[in-house]
Amino acid sequence: MKKILITGANGLLGQKLVELLTDKSDYQVVATARGENRLPRSSGYAYRSLDVTSRVQVQEMVTELKPDYIIHTAAMTNVDQCESDREECWKLNVDAVQYLVEACAVNNTFLLHLSTDFIFDGENGPYDEQATAKPLSYYGQSKLAAEELLLKSTIRWAIARTVLVYGIAHDMSRSNIILWVKKSLEDQKTIKVVDDQWRTPTLAEDLATGCYLIVKHEAEGIFNISGKDMLTPYDMALQTARFFGLDQSYITRADSSTFTQPAKRPPRTGFIIDKASKQLGYQPRSFEEGIAVLAARMGFKGKSIVL
Repeated sequence: MKKILITGANGLLGQKLVELLTDKSDYQVVATARGENRLPRSSGYAYRSLDVTSRVQVQEMVTELKPDYIIHTAAMTNVDQCESDREECWKLNVDAVQYLVEACAVNNTFLLHLSTDFIFDGENGPYDEQATAKPLSYYGQSKLAAEELLLKSTIRWAIARTVLVYGIAHDMSRSNIILWVKKSLEDQKTIKVVDDQWRTPTLAEDLATGCYLIVKHEAEGIFNISGKDMLTPYDMALQTARFFGLDQSYITRADSSTFTQPAKRPPRTGFIIDKASKQLGYQPRSFEEGIAVLAARMGFKGKSIVL
């Protein structure tokens, strides 16, 4: 039985990975995160507290457990927070990866690292795996620096790049555009939604499946693991309203200049996922299907309604 260690297991993707992998009988799962276990499932895996910004903790745990694979999801992903707290951003997004690479080299462990579309400037999206990176934000810079650590290493590695991950954490601790639009329209609040930024939004369950497929095939290299629909947040809001049968007239178009944010966002990213589709058999759901997955998790019994 192969052993998989997951970092950032309390996060959205970490939760989905633990849920997916504990149902696979051929894997022994070790979930790790900073602090106590906040996972909804209490059996089928082991939990260990791990601070990935501690070289000593990382080395000791990997040496003790000797996992066959590490899926590294822990990161600082708040783009604006990365801009204001650069030291912490670098520790979490770059130094931690360095420590994992070192530990994997000693223990012959395969490392799967999660990266982002924000390594690109958004001038020529959607991007394939060979596109030239040019980050606009400190977050993007840190994630690109982490990728470069893997590229220069001698370990077996893969990078899963993804885009605008959405989903429901078991404790509803994270919002997303679907939940925000649904609640706002139910409360009859007018919302301004950006219509000049394009993404391929990714359902967290699909991203977890993509990570599993990389590990299953021990597929080395860079893979784009995202949704397949190129949409603006405005498009996403309209689809959400239609699905739940809510009044679209409360949704107003805005451009990104309407909002002041510390970190610059790339205008048009999104990913071409042909490589993952052909080599791994990765088939993500449409955004509408993704809304249905969230609706089912919320216990919503209605059907898609076209207004």
